Amino acid sequence: MKHETVRTSAFAMPLTNPAFPPGPYRFVDREYFIIQYRTDPEALRRIVPEPLVITDPVVNYEFIRMPDSTGFGDYTESGQVVPVNYQGQAGSFVHQMFLNDHPPIAGGRELWGFPKKLAQPKLAVEIDTLVGTLNYGSVRIATGTMGYKHRALDAAAEAKKLAAPNFLLKVIPHVDGTARICELVRFHCEDITVKGAWTGPAALDLCSHALAPVAELPVLQVLSAKHVVADLTLGLGTVVHDYLSPRTSEQRRASTSEILIAG
Repeated sequence: MKHETVRTSAFAMPLTNPAFPPGPYRFVDREYFIIQYRTDPEALRRIVPEPLVITDPVVNYEFIRMPDSTGFGDYTESGQVVPVNYQGQAGSFVHQMFLNDHPPIAGGRELWGFPKKLAQPKLAVEIDTLVGTLNYGSVRIATGTMGYKHRALDAAAEAKKLAAPNFLLKVIPHVDGTARICELVRFHCEDITVKGAWTGPAALDLCSHALAPVAELPVLQVLSAKHVVADLTLGLGTVVHDYLSPRTSEQRRASTSEILIAG
């Protein structure tokens, strides 16, 4: 294979048989079950990277069912998202996600920097209850429940929330094991059509696990829950902060010096 052929054909790994196709990535009947809960603010500070700012000590625990997604197929996802602020803009930081399908694990990590790992999440209706579960191997680490469609929510308001910016910490190592890419990435969901949105009484249980540490953001109080069904396109991202840039390091040193002088 010629040098120029490698350059022009390179998209993802493996070179001649990528794990996922080029986008756009459209999702039909994407189903969200999101439980918002209050947690320990110190635990949040340990996992949310600067320059993101924590707004409140809350976490959104998500179970997401994706039966029809371009290039990725039919899969389910579960994990934690933290409401944050970036330069005055409200958004969400994706902390950790677990799913049961290789192409979106590979694509999510390589393209955007989604913190995805392989596990066994499920989302289904059991009689009168919406039930989300997450197993890591044979071990249950998350169980969420909500009364099924007890009260309708405003679809336009939920579409606006889905369109808000999301932030990811993308890390790709060099061959020597050091970070070659370490960036804060922002992305948006686009072309959103909310087909339905509901709320109801909810509960969430998280269990400790060494390799799936969702319980390190403990549930102190369940605040709300919602069930949303929507069609949308997952937009590609932009880099908003480069942790390895010399300019970023200079700005950090200058900011620290200002704080010391002011103190």
